[in-house]
Amino acid sequence: MLDAMWIWGAIGLILLAAEMATGTIYLLWFGVSALSVAIAVWMFPNVALALQFVMFAALSISSLAIWKLNYKKTETHSRVGQAQGEEIGRVGEVTKTCGPNQTGAIMFAQGLMGSREWPAIANEIIETGTSASVVAVEGNTLRIKII
Repeated sequence: MLDAMWIWGAIGLILLAAEMATGTIYLLWFGVSALSVAIAVWMFPNVALALQFVMFAALSISSLAIWKLNYKKTETHSRVGQAQGEEIGRVGEVTKTCGPNQTGAIMFAQGLMGSREWPAIANEIIETGTSASVVAVEGNTLRIKII
């Protein structure tokens, strides 16, 4: 029969390989915990099987909890591939009349945040065919002004 150290080592390596394939970070902690139990069993070969499972569970849950508490999300998903404020100043052509109480539309030669045409509002009435520039992003609507 296989030694418990080799079984824990194999489980740890399988979990780490699965982590590398998925990139979720969650399996990393279980793989490292299994390898830690393998090292503990190598150092103390007479450790009871129940204690090995308790060590694995405790190490897995505590390392996952510590990582979750200290993990800081730094990326923003609202503007994937866009620098903050990059759309301000972009010039497009109004395709639907807009004003303070009327949502219109503006079209750009190049896509802006993934689309060429966007809903637009303005502080003054801007007629169709007029060139306008973006002054602000308000939700999913662009505030524009005549250039």
